Amino acid sequence: MQTQRPILFFDGVCNLCNSTIQKIIRFDKQKQFLFAPLQSTAGREALQHVTEAEGKAGSVILFHNDQYYTRSSAVLQVFRLLGGWFNLLLAGYILPRFLRDALYNYIASHRYKWFGQQNECMVPTAELKERFLA
Repeated sequence: MQTQRPILFFDGVCNLCNSTIQKIIRFDKQKQFLFAPLQSTAGREALQHVTEAEGKAGSVILFHNDQYYTRSSAVLQVFRLLGGWFNLLLAGYILPRFLRDALYNYIASHRYKWFGQQNECMVPTAELKERFLA
């Protein structure tokens, strides 16, 4: 992938994921993030790359500075990139990755039951369309 901007890949049919993306868009004042559902062509390519490298990707992948971040590391990197008061949440790095990822995996495995899911990926508004990859 050729971009200097961080790309956040997410489960496009997950209500929790879609709600989180909407919040990131609202707090991303510099409009630095690009987004793509995992169900898109770009998302499937990222998922395939991460799955080959790590075995399992999770429901969120961040690609930034030629590196893929998954699960809790992706979430913490998003906080770092958003900056401001989100930097307080970087205290999550205190926990070892296996514990952070265990919590992440628990939430991810229950996200449809707790928050529901859509039949199809969200469609970005006209003003957001340029920030979404196909």
